[in-house]
Amino acid sequence: MAVHGTVADGFEGVREEFEAFLAAEEHAPGAQLVVHRAGERVVDLWSQGVDAGSLLGVFSSTKGAAYLVTALLVQDGLLDLDRTVASYWPDFAAEGKGGVTLRELLAHRAGVIGLDAGFTRAELADDRLIASRLAGQRPFWQPGRFFGYHALVIGALVGEVVLRATGRTLQDWYEERVRAPYGLDLWLGLPESEEPRFLSTLPVLPTPEQAAEIAAGAASPYGMGGIAFNEHAPGHVPLYEFPNARAVRAGGQASAGGIGSARGLAGMYAAAAFGLDGREPLLKPDTAAEFARIHSEGKDLVGGSAKAFGLGFQSYGPQFAALGAGAFGHSGAAGSLALADPRQGFAYAYTRRRSAFPGGAAPENGRLLWSVVRALG
Repeated sequence: MAVHGTVADGFEGVREEFEAFLAAEEHAPGAQLVVHRAGERVVDLWSQGVDAGSLLGVFSSTKGAAYLVTALLVQDGLLDLDRTVASYWPDFAAEGKGGVTLRELLAHRAGVIGLDAGFTRAELADDRLIASRLAGQRPFWQPGRFFGYHALVIGALVGEVVLRATGRTLQDWYEERVRAPYGLDLWLGLPESEEPRFLSTLPVLPTPEQAAEIAAGAASPYGMGGIAFNEHAPGHVPLYEFPNARAVRAGGQASAGGIGSARGLAGMYAAAAFGLDGREPLLKPDTAAEFARIHSEGKDLVGGSAKAFGLGFQSYGPQFAALGAGAFGHSGAAGSLALADPRQGFAYAYTRRRSAFPGGAAPENGRLLWSVVRALG
């Protein structure tokens, strides 16, 4: 499969790894890969099925933008991590949630992973509607005691705190502080004018072995995972379809509704951790370290597997051996992964149009990350 784009001197091995993966892939995903060494873009590659300017649904990689805004507002003193959510948003105190702090919410410890009855499609596209429904929801575990991935709702919950504290939406803050100043192709609310660049997400096409694994591992839609991914709701649609709805793209749902490219994702993390276009980093080192520091680690009650979360951001040092301690970012259901590794001095973003199996950061990210680290020396 043809690979297009450029790499800086010394990063030829990254291109070779990208080409090798695509040659072995039975179902071409249409992938983008971008790496910044500090503020300099050193890898800019894409494969057949997309181009450099293609905009894709990045699913939960969207959350990185939401958490960056939150970190900036904490850094500015407009939010306090150890204040209760209810002190900003009184309705949230219902059903025993009054003691949940913003820190616990960001660490996926609040227990409000979804609704007993599920969300309608219209509600799930709108953060304000999600928040209003969740305010009265009982938690699914004792808040603070355990953690579980608030997959489709964490952006709405954090966004409501941002709105109540500042009078402005998280999406507005992101546009003003992050996207517009750097011209990033990562949108929380895709304008109509950018729609021609959007490519619909394609379904995963598992091998027969993977299909058997899916069938064998199917869980009840009324379990923790089913509720967190809204699988128990009437009219539930497959997750890969989520960003294909214009209402989701236009609204900029902050948990999974972001639309962007690898250039946009990598640029955001480069701007956050290292500075971009000659500017200072958006995050001070202490802020970046606090949000990257592991706050929840062990068995995730939603996914049932081992996870590590900082304040919102996924902490990737334990998952990817190539990464340094304190690397932070987020993956998305179609296989995307975007992150910054402050110790090793790079920002990374990988996107794909076709959903990966089994979801989350696609397996090829491990090999691609090692190729980047080797190139960095």
